[in-house]
Amino acid sequence: MRNLFNFIAKNYFFFVFIALETLAILLIIQHHHHQRSFFLHSGNAIAGRFYDGVNSVSQYLSLVRVNRDLAAENARLLEKEASAFLLRDDQTLEFTDTTHTQRYRYISAQVINNSVQRRNNFMTLDKGRKHGVEQDMGVITMNGVAGIVKNVSENFSTVISLLHQDMQISVRLKRQEYIGTLVWEGRDYRQATMTFIPSHVELARGDTIVTSGFSRMFPKDVFIGTVSDFEIRRGENFFSAGIDLAMDFNKLGYVYVVTDMMGDEQDLLESLNAP
Repeated sequence: MRNLFNFIAKNYFFFVFIALETLAILLIIQHHHHQRSFFLHSGNAIAGRFYDGVNSVSQYLSLVRVNRDLAAENARLLEKEASAFLLRDDQTLEFTDTTHTQRYRYISAQVINNSVQRRNNFMTLDKGRKHGVEQDMGVITMNGVAGIVKNVSENFSTVISLLHQDMQISVRLKRQEYIGTLVWEGRDYRQATMTFIPSHVELARGDTIVTSGFSRMFPKDVFIGTVSDFEIRRGENFFSAGIDLAMDFNKLGYVYVVTDMMGDEQDLLESLNAP
């Protein structure tokens, strides 16, 4: 306390000067209309910028919650898409008046870890077994296929990315209806390759590539990307086409885990054909 008093005493003239300056400014503002208007306008401008900054920070902090809500809403909308349903045979008697039965459900999840620069890339999701995620489920976004669930714990799951040497996805040319296989050759995370396209197919740059629906992991007609170039490689009888992926794997935020509600039934039936 003694040091404080010594400091004030030592700088006595400075504090008196500040007090007198403040008093003079207050008297000027109080008795002169122009100066008072200028002061109030400046104060409001400063306060406005302050509150605008506070509001911007609040909006930024709320983006996580907004994105989570939007992802959940998108999952509900995906379940209403025609690709999530199977058309019933209208010649078959059913104890229901609906024309479709649901095949796919979607679980929204956030990507909390992801890689794109390795030869074999993985991602981690914040949803696990207790949320309904199981091994071998497909993972998609609004812009394409992301990968396949590899391992699952109670609260998390890891996904083999499309950018992995072991990933092969059945796709088709939307315009010509021909089937091929999508692979990633390890060069650019924005591009993949479609193989086994019959040599008689009339390809064109810009042709749309979608999922074929042959794999129960992914619904039919999920958009993959477009043809950027194509060639018949030496020693092969099929086209190989470069595909510009619609999805940017370096910006993954939220994804949707695909639940095939009839997958077990299909697997059981197809196992009866095994030798």
